Amino acid sequence: MTFFRDDEQLKSLGDRIVEATLVEFPELEKNQLALTWVVYDPPVPVNTGGALSPEAFWQHEVRGYHYRGEERIYPASVVKLFYLVAIHEWLDKGMIQPSAELDRAIRDMIVDSSNDATSLVVDILTGTTSGPELPPGPFETWKYQRNIVNRYYKSLGWPELAAVNINQKTWCDGPYGRERVFLGELMENRNMLTTNATARLLHAIVGGVAVSATRAQAMMELMKRSLDEEELAANPDNQVSGFLGAGLPKNAKIWSKAGHTSFVRHDAAYIEIPDRQPYLLVVFTEGRQQSKNEAILPFISQQVAAAVSKL
Repeated sequence: MTFFRDDEQLKSLGDRIVEATLVEFPELEKNQLALTWVVYDPPVPVNTGGALSPEAFWQHEVRGYHYRGEERIYPASVVKLFYLVAIHEWLDKGMIQPSAELDRAIRDMIVDSSNDATSLVVDILTGTTSGPELPPGPFETWKYQRNIVNRYYKSLGWPELAAVNINQKTWCDGPYGRERVFLGELMENRNMLTTNATARLLHAIVGGVAVSATRAQAMMELMKRSLDEEELAANPDNQVSGFLGAGLPKNAKIWSKAGHTSFVRHDAAYIEIPDRQPYLLVVFTEGRQQSKNEAILPFISQQVAAAVSKL
């Protein structure tokens, strides 16, 4: 079950895009790609500053397409979008207190994709900290606290969130101590998302109904990416080069959050191109060879942008 309506036109176009991608990149296996694409037909209910109430927004039907959109995949830094919404929820409900350091961490987590900033955000969200291994009793308490973000998302009742796991920090070198034990011997407790779940969260942010209209707008501001070539060249870690933004015309606008490790390359984006319907696109790719390939996501983005012009 998805928040969007399956659409024959998008299915035809989407199937062709997937097929073209697998032909263009033969090293990309069918089970190493997942994709969710949502189109916003007039009247557009998103990026309006929260003009619609949550009730009216969720009643507004949108059409979409997915390929393996329900498959659980390690999300890398895309999970930071989920921590972004959660920290705004905590702040909005007075569960935690605002501070300059928290503001700095929230900004750096999304704008720069800082893992160190994310560590602080997760600590504040959960009331836990990293450190040495713990005795069984205290460790059980620690694990329960660390799963508070999972419980929050389960409380939303979104069917797309049934299969996700959001309880791990993001790392540069990897976890140690209690964090490594919590991850599981075979990393069975690592973060897991689907492109459909990510699309629904992004849909809520762009729709202005994630926590509140004001907070959703603040999230959008952090996700806005520049397509200016000089700015991109000056910042190699720009979350555009090698990702969906690199496949767009220069007059496009994009709000996104990328994820990249040695074995995955992902992006989740809301895109506006003049004279075309706005759309949302989430693409996950897996594989060590594929994660190094900076052409796959821009190719898919180009294909989708071209398809939107035919709608």
